[in-house]
Amino acid sequence: MLVDLTNARKRAVRHVTALLRAEIGNRSWYQRPRPSKLDAESYERIKRLLDVSVCLIILPVVAAMIAIMAVAIKLDSPGPVLFHQVRTGKGGRRFKMYKMRTMVQNAEKLKGTFQHMNALHYPDFKIRDDPRVTRVGRFLRKTSLDELPQIFNVLKGDMSLVGPRPTSFSVEHYQTWHTERLTVRPGITGLWQVCGRNKLQFDERLRLDIAYIRNRCLTLDLKILLRTILCVFTMEGAN
Repeated sequence: MLVDLTNARKRAVRHVTALLRAEIGNRSWYQRPRPSKLDAESYERIKRLLDVSVCLIILPVVAAMIAIMAVAIKLDSPGPVLFHQVRTGKGGRRFKMYKMRTMVQNAEKLKGTFQHMNALHYPDFKIRDDPRVTRVGRFLRKTSLDELPQIFNVLKGDMSLVGPRPTSFSVEHYQTWHTERLTVRPGITGLWQVCGRNKLQFDERLRLDIAYIRNRCLTLDLKILLRTILCVFTMEGAN
């Protein structure tokens, strides 16, 4: 039974991948081929309505998964099950973004100790095979399940399902051209999550964020969501 389910999932992933490749045709799949029929205001209203509707529909399932993850985190290491970090949102406003805790309790204090292992350019911070990550945390990060509590950020209006990922550092670290990403709500997933994920430096991610902002429409949002699901299934680029 399990073998059949695994084979069925693999076939589904291959099928979706083939459809996406056939639809893309080139590397600029996210560029809008023709002007949207919706004006900016209508798009924002519909996008917000869809964000709230989707989050409310999946909330019971997400709540159950969060409860299961909370038990696993508690059994694995001491400390709170939820982690919040101040991030930069629309207009440069700082807000608390929620995640499941995937690191040891004193991870922030240990950050300076491992600064020399940073794989990205300052002010970004990312360590490959981060020694602060717990056993359960590795699984949650690999499957991106640690991001599920962010649906509460979406319901609060701090975030959207799709948009530029909010940075942990404030606008003081932004160059002038970086600030275009602050014109929209940040997202749980975005263009760079499906075009390189953790392999990209900040400026490279910014260019994709700006490309999303300039081409965004409901069709592009749907494409990014579908690609995100595919990335989660294949665990592509997760860390």
